[in-house]
Amino acid sequence: MGLAGVVERKAIRVPGFRAAGVRCGVKARGLDLALLVSERPASAAGVFTRSTVVGAPVELSRTRVQRGGARAIVANSGCSNVAMGARGRRDARATTAAVAAALGVAQQEVLVASTGVIGEPLPMTRIRAGVRKASSALAPSGLERAARAIMTTDTFPKLASARFEVAGRTLTLAGIAKGSGMIEPDMATMLSFLLTDAEVSPGFLRASLRAASDQSFNRVSIDGEGSTSDMVLLLANGAAGNRRMTGPSSPGAREFRGALEAVTAELARDLARDGEGATKLVDVRVRGARSRAQAERAARRIANSLLVKTALFGADPNWGRILQTLGAGRIDLRLARSRVRLCGVTVFRDGAATGPAARRRAAARLRGAEVEIEVELAAGAGEAQLWTCDLSYDYVRINAEYTT
Repeated sequence: MGLAGVVERKAIRVPGFRAAGVRCGVKARGLDLALLVSERPASAAGVFTRSTVVGAPVELSRTRVQRGGARAIVANSGCSNVAMGARGRRDARATTAAVAAALGVAQQEVLVASTGVIGEPLPMTRIRAGVRKASSALAPSGLERAARAIMTTDTFPKLASARFEVAGRTLTLAGIAKGSGMIEPDMATMLSFLLTDAEVSPGFLRASLRAASDQSFNRVSIDGEGSTSDMVLLLANGAAGNRRMTGPSSPGAREFRGALEAVTAELARDLARDGEGATKLVDVRVRGARSRAQAERAARRIANSLLVKTALFGADPNWGRILQTLGAGRIDLRLARSRVRLCGVTVFRDGAATGPAARRRAAARLRGAEVEIEVELAAGAGEAQLWTCDLSYDYVRINAEYTT
């Protein structure tokens, strides 16, 4: 991919950008307002939830990002500003107006995101004070605090970054993300903000972000639930001084897309790793499906199965639950030639279990923090991959107490 080193699970400074994370009191405790700012005009692209119930921030940012440019992203945690009608729309615009005034930029250049409880109004006095506080705290090294400020039920901040070479220049891309519940392929409860100093046209930026999201964020499932407030935003400010990328054949386009795909994939894995109450990151791979679409359906059946997820929590190599959910989903498979592997151990092959010794080996490996499920359907050449997590007692506790 032309990366000048591996993707790192940490934030690095992106030339021409500053960020901050502050506490303004939307949440009972912790940082709760993030601000990311480009020091120069930047190309902008976004990918948004497809839920039919969306929050005012999604509506506003989805409209503004179509202009192809932005200077700032402001995001709060603790309140999603969803189902608040005209007041919610006014509050979203007022938040961006406060940022624009603090930074001296046009209001249309500010994108907004919110995450948290649905159906409660934003405390705008606190939000405005938080914007002023954040604008004073902006720093090139502020991405980690920004990542912490967008957390809700997350247990750790999600950060990833990479540097890549283009025509002798070193370019930088870094991203943050949040999300640990209500995450399902096709964009769900998650936010991700990505920054790069590459010079990229809005059209190519949009196409690149969509392609990267399809291979990363849209391949994460925590609990099969979709959400109202999710978005991925990407700003490219051109501070690196490279020749502008306008399409796949532009100099540096392959390296840029490679870095973007690598960073978003790392963030997506962290989302699955930090699923609410999760103890394991689960990599689901399906091969031999009748088509790619069928492979994706099969992978989602496995990733969303409560029986499979609870078995993984207990390190139980119960391959029958995998076959059961595929059958219930009417997935085309040739049972007499199918195969199931758990953490590299074949537990089912050619229509039968492989025996107690294999089961014991699989059970031992399933106790690890990262596990794999591989299924061969023997019905074609379609393949798919998803990331999910197990389902523990804590998932019920966290969601039972979410608003109380």
